[in-house]
Amino acid sequence: MAQFTNQAQLTYKNTTTNSNVAVGEILEVISVTKTAVTATYGQNDTITYIISIINSGVSALNNLTLTDNLGAYNFGQGTLTPLEYTENSIQYYVNGVLQSAPTVNSEDALIITGVNVPAGGNAIIVYEVSVNSFAPIEQSGQITNVATVSGANISPVSAQETVTAQNAPNLTITKSISPVPVAENGTVTYTFLIQNTGNTPVVATDNAFITDLFNPILSSITATFNGQVWTEGVEYNYNQTTGLFESVQSEITVPAATFTRDPVSGAWSITPGTSTLVVTGTI
Repeated sequence: MAQFTNQAQLTYKNTTTNSNVAVGEILEVISVTKTAVTATYGQNDTITYIISIINSGVSALNNLTLTDNLGAYNFGQGTLTPLEYTENSIQYYVNGVLQSAPTVNSEDALIITGVNVPAGGNAIIVYEVSVNSFAPIEQSGQITNVATVSGANISPVSAQETVTAQNAPNLTITKSISPVPVAENGTVTYTFLIQNTGNTPVVATDNAFITDLFNPILSSITATFNGQVWTEGVEYNYNQTTGLFESVQSEITVPAATFTRDPVSGAWSITPGTSTLVVTGTI
């Protein structure tokens, strides 16, 4: 609720006297809320936002403009935008009924024009954005973006939402074989490269483990993890009848990724944390 003040002057016979200061209030008839469907984000994730506009007045508000700054923030002498609008993702409802999509411009900020809200009614706008390389992804990272509704002789009304970087590992595993080809009764080496692009390490209490059913079955196997020799029955188990290899839970650990920010562009780059399991045996 916005306040305004006013004061009058009375002048007579070269004398001026001031009135008291009158204080008034403007009752805003429009309110806006903004909600992210998910509270956290990761690398290359998408985020869905829901904008709710309520008109409590007795007159319809037509041709409103909704502007979302897509989380823009200052960096150095410029501005970086960590979110990008997903083309054709917008859905627009008036009093719960799906409408034709309004006009969208997303060159800098996201600007949606032609939004109508009936008297005593509401409009809901849903859209999706993607996380780009300017989004902070370290453990303290967050994105705060602001949506503002303006037009139709109303005072602009804003709402903001903050999402935080997901604090979790993000693992991938790649398996390679050497040599290729391998002779019958020859020795073969399987190398498992585990990469973590998340901002949190995998530790013993996460109970990570690897299983693999070797086919053809290997005999006389040896295993190392990050260069350290593993002992069968301690760090891993192997069934020479079925070829099933299993690492013991809690033996697989992977450091968190390292995040580096370009001091000029402001873009983040990721160096994955890695661990390597090597298993060698005879076919």
